[in-house]
Amino acid sequence: MSETLERWGSKRAFILAVTGAAVGLGNIWRFPYVAGENGGAAFLLIYVAFVLLLGIPVMMAEILIGRAGRRGPIQALGALAADAGASSNWRWLGLFGAFTVFCILSFYSVVSGWSIEFLVASINGQFNGATAAEIGAGFDAFLANPGLLIFNHSLFLFMTMTVVAAGIAKGLERLNNLLMPLLYALLLLLAGYAATTDGFTTALAWLFLPSFDALTPTVVLHAMGHAFFTLAVGACALMAYGAYMPDEQSLPKAAVAVAALDISVALLAGIAIFSVVFAQGMDPSEGPGLMFVTLPIAFSELPGGAVWLSVFFLLLLLATWTSAINLAEPMVATLQGLGLRRSVSTAIVGLSVWLMGLLSAFSFSTLAEFRPLFGRNIFELVSSIPPDVFLPLGGLLIATFAAWVMPQRAVVKALGVGERGYLVWRNVVRWVSIPLTFIVLLGGLL
Repeated sequence: MSETLERWGSKRAFILAVTGAAVGLGNIWRFPYVAGENGGAAFLLIYVAFVLLLGIPVMMAEILIGRAGRRGPIQALGALAADAGASSNWRWLGLFGAFTVFCILSFYSVVSGWSIEFLVASINGQFNGATAAEIGAGFDAFLANPGLLIFNHSLFLFMTMTVVAAGIAKGLERLNNLLMPLLYALLLLLAGYAATTDGFTTALAWLFLPSFDALTPTVVLHAMGHAFFTLAVGACALMAYGAYMPDEQSLPKAAVAVAALDISVALLAGIAIFSVVFAQGMDPSEGPGLMFVTLPIAFSELPGGAVWLSVFFLLLLLATWTSAINLAEPMVATLQGLGLRRSVSTAIVGLSVWLMGLLSAFSFSTLAEFRPLFGRNIFELVSSIPPDVFLPLGGLLIATFAAWVMPQRAVVKALGVGERGYLVWRNVVRWVSIPLTFIVLLGGLL
C-alpha cells in the first residue's frame, strides 16, 4: 500500500495534476464544436454557471473522499463506508469509476492519435494549397486506414503509460510541471495570432455577447453535461488524486483554481479557433469535424497558416497527453490497491486500454457496419455513453456518498473549511448539485 500513499510535492503540483486531468479534448476539441452547435455565448454563460453550481461542488466531493481515505478509490470508499456503518457495496463505486475511465481513455487515445497524424502533416506542409474537398477527402481516407489509426493510437498510449510507470513524483508531477505551462504559453500565442485576423472581433462577440433567443432546454442540458465532462468529474480519477493531496492544502481554493484554469483553456481555444473560422467566413457549427477538417481548411488560406496550424496541433497533442496521463493514474492506483506493483499495474492498464481502443479504431473501416446499439458503431457508443451516462451516474453516487453517507467529522476534516463552510458545501451539494446531476443523467439516457 505504500506506493499509493505518495504525496504531490507541492500545492502547485496538485493543482497542475488535477488541471491536467481536466484539460484535454473536452476543452480544445469538444467545447468549440458544442459551443458552435449551441449558440456560442448563450451556451458559454450557462456552462460557466453549471461549473460553479455543479462542477466545483461535486469535484470537491470526489477529492475529499480520496483525501479522507488516503488510499485507492475502492479501498477509500470501503473504509469510509465501514466507518459510517454503511453498506460495504459502496466500494464498488471505485471499480465503476475505473471502468468509466477505461472506456473513455480507449477512445481518447484513438482521437489523440489523430492529433499526432495532423501535427506531422501540418509540419510537412501537407495542407498548403489544398482545397476544402481535398482536405475533407484526406481526413476520410485517414479514418478508413486502420493500420495508420492503430499506429498512432499505439504511439500515443505508449507515450502515456511510460510517464505513468515512472510514478507520481518522477512521472506525473515532473511532466505536469513542464507541459501545463507550455500548454498555456501556446494557447496565449495562438490567441495573440487570432487577434491579428479579420475574424477576431466577430469571434469575441459570438463568444461573449449572448443572444438569449438561442437558449433552449437542449442548450442548457448540453451545457450541464459539458461542465461534467470537461472537469473530469464522476470517474473517481480525482478521488485518487485526493489521496496524494498535501495535508496543508485548501481544498476549496484548489477546486476553484482548477475550474478557473479549465474554463480559461476553453475560452482561449474558442477565441483562437473561431477567429480563424470567422476570418474565412466559415460556419462555426461544423460539429466534431471542426477540428480536423474545418480548421486545416481555414488555416491553409491564411498568411503563415501552416506554421500556426502546426502550433495548434502541438497544443492539442500536449493537452490530450497530459489529460490521458492523469486519467490513467487512477486505474493504476486501483490495481496497486489490490496489491500489484506499479510496473505490473501500468502494463495491465496499458494493454487493456490498447485492446479496447482497437475496437474504436476499426469502427471507421472493418467494423463500420457493425452497429450493435441504437444504430451506432463502437466508437460512437464508447465516445458517448461513458461521458454522457457513466460520468453523471458516477458523480451522482459520489456526491450522495460524500454529502449523505460519510461521517460528518471526516468530511469536515477533509474539506478544511470549518463547520460553517461544511454546512454551506453540504447544502449546495444536497439540494442543488445532486438534483442537477440527476437531470444531466436523465439527459444522457434520453
